Amino acid sequence: MESLEGELERARDLDVSDLADAIESIGFECTRCGACCKSEVDDPHTATVFPDEVRALQDATDRDWRDVARPMPYGLREGPDGPEGETFEWALATGACGDCTFYEETDGEGACTVHDHRPLLCETYPFSVALGGTSQPMGEAVDEAGLVRAHECEGLGRDISRADAEAMARALKERAIRELTEAVGVRDNYDPADADAGEVVVYDSEGPKRPDGTPR
Repeated sequence: MESLEGELERARDLDVSDLADAIESIGFECTRCGACCKSEVDDPHTATVFPDEVRALQDATDRDWRDVARPMPYGLREGPDGPEGETFEWALATGACGDCTFYEETDGEGACTVHDHRPLLCETYPFSVALGGTSQPMGEAVDEAGLVRAHECEGLGRDISRADAEAMARALKERAIRELTEAVGVRDNYDPADADAGEVVVYDSEGPKRPDGTPR
């Protein structure tokens, strides 16, 4: 399997024009259906957010860390006093119904209340990049190399301008670089001895943190 550093170099070498070609070939226009912002049955919405994106959302909304992001639930377990364990990502906070806390819906039409500050994952949905080392990339390939993937979305197949395809491609490349940079940082900062029984520890690229975002 290719090293994280090798994947990172490949991400940095991605050609924005080639990514835009793939996006343009299938087409996309957001229909504001809200499907990517909502929870599924017994499965709260989970959208990965980087630490600096959490802080940007804090600045934009004047919310506490916990009101913007929560520990990604994968890897956590239910202990006698609540969730415990360790996880390696932050997810956008959710409301009581499990939808993204920043999602609003009026007359069946959805809206992101922090659209100008939304994380890269949201900005690039429904596309992703599958680099070497991804054994089972999600989504359907939309280019011959199988590099650009499209995930289920009713907005696929609609017309997209070249300018919008290139903007999406630039964001997609940035996301690929950021995801791998974050993964390298998580790996380098990980120390299982940091975690105590009965607590939640989130390891991100900046080191171990408590659920409120403060360093542990």
